[in-house]
Amino acid sequence: MRPEPLSPEPLSPEPLSPEPLSPEPLSPEPLSPEPLSPEPPSPEQLRREPLNDGLLILEPLTVEHAEEMVEVLADPQLYAFTGGSAPTLAELRHRYARQVAGHSSDRTQWWLNWVIRLRLDPDRPAVGYLQATVAAEPLAAEPLAADRATAELAWVVGMPWQGRGIAARAAGLVADQLRPTRLIAHIHPDHRASEAIAHRLGMAPTDEVVDGERRWSTG
Repeated sequence: MRPEPLSPEPLSPEPLSPEPLSPEPLSPEPLSPEPLSPEPPSPEQLRREPLNDGLLILEPLTVEHAEEMVEVLADPQLYAFTGGSAPTLAELRHRYARQVAGHSSDRTQWWLNWVIRLRLDPDRPAVGYLQATVAAEPLAAEPLAADRATAELAWVVGMPWQGRGIAARAAGLVADQLRPTRLIAHIHPDHRASEAIAHRLGMAPTDEVVDGERRWSTG
C-alpha cells in the first residue's frame, strides 16, 4: 500500500487493513443509508460534521483521537498486506496534526478523515478510521462536481471488530456522501476482503498497479 499522508505533498490514503474474507453483516439492513438530498455536502462540511447511519458514527478526525486510536492500530496483523508497523502515540499525534489541516498546502487536495464509532455500543468505542483524499480542480467550499473531482478511499478497522461489515458500511456511507465524485482505491491483489468492499462501492479493477497494489475505480 502506498504510504500514508504525512506531508504537504500530494497524499495517498492510509493503507487498507487485512479484514477477514467474508465479513458478516453488521445488521440485516442495507449497506447504504437513507437516500441523500439532491445537493451533496461540500468537502468543508464533510470534514467538520459527523456522519451517522444509525449503526455507525463517523467523527471528523482530531488530534485528540490519537489517544484512542493508538490502541486500535496496535495489532501487528493490521500490517500484513501493507508492511510497516504500528505507530507510537507521539507519531500518531504528529500524523493527525497534519491531516486535520483539511487540505494540501497547494490546495490541490481535500483531506477528509473520520474515526469510526459503534453508535449502539454503550461505550461508543473507536474501532477504526476511514480516509478520502479528494483531488478537485479548482478546490472550493462547494459541492463536488463529477467532472472535476476524484476521491481515493482507504479504511482500517481494528482486529477485535473485523468480520462485522464495519469497513464496508463506513465506506458506503462516505461514498454516498461523495457521489457523483469518481471513487478509486489501491488494493493488494491478495486482499480479497477489501476487493469485495471496492466491488460493493461500484469499483472495478483496472490494469494499473502502483507499488504492488491494483487500482480500482468507478470510472
